[in-house]
Amino acid sequence: MAHLTLGVLEGDDIGHEIVPAAQRVAEAAARASGLEIDWRFLPIGRRALDEHGHTMPFDLLGTLETLDGWILGPIGHQAYPKVPEAVNPHPILRKNFDLFANIRPTRSFPDIGCLYDDVDLVIVRENNEGFQPDRNVVAGSGEFRPSDEMTISVRVISRTGSRKVAEAALALAQSRRRKLTVVHKNTVFKLGCGMFVEECHKAAQAFPDVEVDEVIVDTFAMKLVREPQRFDVVVTTNMFGDILTDEAAGLVGGLGMAPGLCVGRGNIAMAQATHGSAPDIAGRGIANPYAMIESTRMLLDWLGRRRGLPQAVEAAARMERGLVHAVSRPDTRTGDIRGTGGTADMERGIMDGMAAEGRAAA
Repeated sequence: MAHLTLGVLEGDDIGHEIVPAAQRVAEAAARASGLEIDWRFLPIGRRALDEHGHTMPFDLLGTLETLDGWILGPIGHQAYPKVPEAVNPHPILRKNFDLFANIRPTRSFPDIGCLYDDVDLVIVRENNEGFQPDRNVVAGSGEFRPSDEMTISVRVISRTGSRKVAEAALALAQSRRRKLTVVHKNTVFKLGCGMFVEECHKAAQAFPDVEVDEVIVDTFAMKLVREPQRFDVVVTTNMFGDILTDEAAGLVGGLGMAPGLCVGRGNIAMAQATHGSAPDIAGRGIANPYAMIESTRMLLDWLGRRRGLPQAVEAAARMERGLVHAVSRPDTRTGDIRGTGGTADMERGIMDGMAAEGRAAA
């Protein structure tokens, strides 16, 4: 039987509700598709700090290296106590495993409050450089304050980092509608964004069937609101991508509908939804699990194609059909997307959709 070993890291707050739902849905889809998954439940975040003395227990990275991939729940690091053991796991995981491409799709569904009914685009965000000071240097920080009146933030753009994310975006565009939009601000950041654009065009030479265009980031922000249908795959730098993907999520129902997958050149990937840990609604059973479950579906699909496991690809397809079924019904949608259900109701709706498909096939 086809086999994967996947980690489950619940994270914080609503992560303890939506990550288990994602694991159970994936397990059901895998079982129906002939895929065996060995699940490894691992501590991370505030619960790990309380139980193990560190938000990232010392053996976590070594354990993750033995896996095919993992599901990472939302991390509420801003609420962690200010102690050395309470670190933000995000940049450590991304840099340790060179997960340089953050793939964030945006898709509209009927009747859930989308501003448009025909949006289908993917923003590929560079993950390990840019302005983010917790990941753009090897030691120290890319942000510092030489005096009380002055703070300096350094943006790091490298040719290698730009080329790697461009190649990932081009390969994705080639599998979709063969159009890539490079978003930048080289009118102002002539060297930084200029280098990023140069490397995108160099990489595009190996993908002659992909149409490549450029849009300045502020213009893109406006066009994304006015005509998101014109875009297919978008590639951009770290901070621009972080902001634009939240804007894109606002077009299709909010952050509950914003999944993500972190990948690199290796065979390991990390499913991670775009949204945060939402402590204000934690424990109430109303959190939208769509983004987490879709992120997990993306993980299975990516691993299946990368490792030649058609059973994993089939399991991902089952999950997609179940998600579409659940989102189509008000009673299995959560309140943020015009539904009357909660987290458990959406999980049930996805399971029902997958089971109905199996009965129809029989």
